[in-house]
Amino acid sequence: MRPRSAALTLTASAALLLVGAGLAIPAFAAPSAGVTPALAAAPDIAVANVQAHLTQLGSIASSNGGTRRSGTAGYTASVAYIKGKLQAAGYTVAEQTCTSCTYRANNLIADWPGGPSDQITMFGAHLDSVAAGPGINDNGSGSATLLENALVLAQQNPTMSRHVRFAWWAGEEQGLQGSAFYANALTSTQRTQIKAYYNFDMIGSTNGGYFINHITSAAAAPMKAYWDSLGLQPEENTEGAGRSDDYSFERVGIPTSGYAAGASARKTSAQAAKWGGTANSAYDSCYHQSCDTTSNINATVLNRAADGVAATIWQTSVGGSTTPPPTTPPPTGGTCSGQKLLNPGFESGATSWTGTSGAIGQWASQGQPARTGTYSAWLLGYGSTHTESISQAVTIPAGCSATLTFYTHIDSAETTTTAAYDKLTITAGSTTLGTLSNLNKASGYVLRTYSLNAFAGQTVTIKFNGTEDSSLQTSFVIDDTAVTVS
Repeated sequence: MRPRSAALTLTASAALLLVGAGLAIPAFAAPSAGVTPALAAAPDIAVANVQAHLTQLGSIASSNGGTRRSGTAGYTASVAYIKGKLQAAGYTVAEQTCTSCTYRANNLIADWPGGPSDQITMFGAHLDSVAAGPGINDNGSGSATLLENALVLAQQNPTMSRHVRFAWWAGEEQGLQGSAFYANALTSTQRTQIKAYYNFDMIGSTNGGYFINHITSAAAAPMKAYWDSLGLQPEENTEGAGRSDDYSFERVGIPTSGYAAGASARKTSAQAAKWGGTANSAYDSCYHQSCDTTSNINATVLNRAADGVAATIWQTSVGGSTTPPPTTPPPTGGTCSGQKLLNPGFESGATSWTGTSGAIGQWASQGQPARTGTYSAWLLGYGSTHTESISQAVTIPAGCSATLTFYTHIDSAETTTTAAYDKLTITAGSTTLGTLSNLNKASGYVLRTYSLNAFAGQTVTIKFNGTEDSSLQTSFVIDDTAVTVS
């Protein structure tokens, strides 16, 4: 993250139409044959793999005077490391020389084949450090997280509903110079093609918090939904406002969001109470110092950010057609609007729902009140081997976007923090949208959101299926479901 006092430099030529020096913006190939056109659940990102990339960046800094500052050999070697990994995974990779940067250096841009070329989701992080240190949290953490997410996307090779582009920026520490160079070079058409830009800067702070840029925006919704599913109660990233590369994209009218774990600001008592850590201490006590090494990383905070990036990639860009959305108007008669589930809040009992008898009812007297109204669906909670489910078929009109939302309250007698013994699986037909477990237990109801865009023009059964093992109860209470089309 750039210092508070650094000035933003916006000097790129608006006429530049290249992603890399001498390279035109690449065309997008169709995905390889045999990919199933289904919306898959986001994969888990192994934090150990992210940390392995951080170790490599630390070694690069150690071999180059202890820094990866833009324009140094350490920065150039960092670009080479990431570029080699991406090329081996099948990405189209280009280097763009930032000629207006204080220290001339290259941005690295990587495009994954597939998805409509006029529907782009972009994920970025600055790759440079300050001169004083190796920059492992600031910002190896964001750079390594994006690299591992890019590699997992290539391994999974899903059908893409949007084109995905990753970027690693030069010159951030001198005033967001690399990202500004790139963003200002985009034509007006290219800007409209980028539907959202997500930025990741300092996401492994040792005393970290859970912050989201523009937390109430549409762009932030999938990121917030994932952290909400973990019960983290994220907050707006006020410390980082205007201080990282997302600001370069904001300046040219592109929607932005991103995760951060905090820099030199101090954690409040209220934040320590809900997130852990030390109150009245900096989120990162090694911010812009030589001690910003691989020891300056909170693996739990980093892991939650890495998995949230994957959830955002899958939510925004995976599943459905690989061709641009139709240019013809949506079906007439108002079908691309409103709620498509019947009895979505269960206030008519089990009407319109099928599945386990007795799963839908009034549970306040048993300590499981509904979120709204008086009825809800309560699956499991026995403390013995059980399977229970509820389901409903829903028709999603052709040409419409669709989203499944619902609220869950999960309580559990399980004390493990690593093993998912009791599970709630959410499916649309044969496609698993997501899985919750005893690891997601939290006080109160939490909103869950899944895209159903892949099922436009189909009738599909939405199913909640719970499985409980032989000991220690986990209760999954569901309320206020919705399949909303637009």
